[in-house]
Amino acid sequence: MPKAKQRSSKRLWRGETNEGTLPPSLRSRLADLFGQIEREFEMVYSENAMLQEKVEYLTDKLDQNVTLDGSRDDQDFSTKNKRDRTGIIASSSVLTHMKSTYKGKVSQAITNLKAGNNSVECKREKVFLGHRDGIWEIKCSDYANNAILGTASADHTACIWDIESGQRMIQYQGHEGSVNSIRFHDTEPLVCTGSGDSSAHIWRLNLGNFRDYLSGGNLNSEEDIMNMGNNYEGSVDTGNGYVIKNSILQLRDHTGVVTAADWFQDGDQIVTASWDRTAKLWDVHTGIVIQTLKGHEEDITYAATHPTQNLLATSSKDTTFRLWDFRSSSIHSVNVFQGHSNTVTSCVFAKDKIVSGSDDRTVKVWDLKNMRSPSATVRLDSAINKLSVSNNIIAIPHDNRHIRLYDLNGNRIARLSRNNGQGHKRMVCCTAWYENDNAICNLFSGGFDRKVIGWNINMLNGNS
Repeated sequence: MPKAKQRSSKRLWRGETNEGTLPPSLRSRLADLFGQIEREFEMVYSENAMLQEKVEYLTDKLDQNVTLDGSRDDQDFSTKNKRDRTGIIASSSVLTHMKSTYKGKVSQAITNLKAGNNSVECKREKVFLGHRDGIWEIKCSDYANNAILGTASADHTACIWDIESGQRMIQYQGHEGSVNSIRFHDTEPLVCTGSGDSSAHIWRLNLGNFRDYLSGGNLNSEEDIMNMGNNYEGSVDTGNGYVIKNSILQLRDHTGVVTAADWFQDGDQIVTASWDRTAKLWDVHTGIVIQTLKGHEEDITYAATHPTQNLLATSSKDTTFRLWDFRSSSIHSVNVFQGHSNTVTSCVFAKDKIVSGSDDRTVKVWDLKNMRSPSATVRLDSAINKLSVSNNIIAIPHDNRHIRLYDLNGNRIARLSRNNGQGHKRMVCCTAWYENDNAICNLFSGGFDRKVIGWNINMLNGNS
């Protein structure tokens, strides 16, 4: 459109005069009509915003009361469907339900819940801030007798944190895409990360002892590490850290995003999984692909190795997860499991079991000795992301910002509190357990609100 006509159209929309176009009476009438439409739209928009704020407030209050009561964990599906269709819920129905479920005073710090004979105390202990985008995965490790936390983020970095102090120790900047996965070597100071740049990197922690660093110690190697002086504002002082930009090995053979990279139990091999629908087995010493694993019909979303056996589990958007058996040197077998109806987002080993989570809003527990059907199924109200298992407890992160705890028999244990802003404000992407009885935090969660929360989960019956 010529500039003169564009200016004419803009003036007409605003009700300005434009000689030689419409009659003044018609032009005035159109201006009045447009003005009425604009005012009506502003009123509707304002009312909708107020209603949305009220719905969010009442929903949070309802979650608090139901959580403390412990009598009802899942949301009412009919109410949720109504909210999905209309975007609002009648305030009176929410208030009525709140009155019928309210039993006791809301705690501001600790949530006590009961499920069967189990009683659990859940408390938020720390918040780790510093990432500039969402956090895709968290892993914990004991390195040089120090508790450390690894995070993989969409901001193209992976970070190492000291759990006790909350200090960010290292920031790895070697990737050119989102860092989707982070895993620690069991015995060596090595980290493997998978990225949206279609590669997996192995890099060295290179700190020796983290406590020395906190008291002013020096790095063991200076050639690929430089001092970084970025301080981030947050509830935990992240302090100064070190940037690592160079890896010791890059694994490049995938044609799609690398969603996961994990060490096999001997530490000499790594498996990577990708959106190119393949998983690859690599020799760590040479960087050569040993074997390409094919079979999934859609993107592979997750991969995990067994801690003590040469077993691999991969999950996919094709609604299946697969168990790859490398225990025999001559025959590598694979089993396909079709228990879900939507994308399988994660599958992790729990001793002699596998736990799978899916966008179909279910978590299923499978026995490795008899995997024809799941031994337990947990039906929930929101899609499941990267779950974790420790001491027979499953920590389930949800799209709807909640984190729930269940046991391997499918019994509900708790839902972590979101009272007074304690929880995540956006989707919870992952959880990770830290198996140390003396640690201040033994469960961590990461989300798209760019923060990691450290929780203390205390099983009062002694099953912590």
